[in-house]
Amino acid sequence: MNPLRLVGQAVIAAAVMTGIGYFSQAPAYQYFPPDHALIKLSLSHASQRLEPCRERTAEELAKLPPNMRRKMDCSRERVPTLVQLDVDGKRVFEGWRKPSGLSKDGASQFYERIPVTAGTHRIAVRMRDSARSDGFDFEYEATATLAPLQSLVLGFRGETGQFNLR
Repeated sequence: MNPLRLVGQAVIAAAVMTGIGYFSQAPAYQYFPPDHALIKLSLSHASQRLEPCRERTAEELAKLPPNMRRKMDCSRERVPTLVQLDVDGKRVFEGWRKPSGLSKDGASQFYERIPVTAGTHRIAVRMRDSARSDGFDFEYEATATLAPLQSLVLGFRGETGQFNLR
């Protein structure tokens, strides 16, 4: 093999390795300022059904095959979910999410990241998961003290119907 060719390959390989080494360390990337904290709204909730369940009559049950005779007839589709999040009295998030799934029978998913300054904050979150046109089905207010670079997760437990901070 030609010695000039080997030297050329070594120079190119060294240049590529130097570039990789440099760009793995620089330029410095800062996700958010060091004097800030992060509030994460992370919840998955199956809202109420679009139509209420109804009880089948004896005649309706008799017409069905034996393996299909469920007393209650329930639609699968659920209503969209509305979530509002206020920090220190200021609305930082408001959003509707449709239920997931082909039949719109799954949970509505929320994931939002809200950077805030470190310190004490008043957090209020509200959720509507029914067909009502105004008001909310779930509300929660709390005061949280956040250190710089701290993450606070705001979630919801459907089993208990309560918001929680972690």
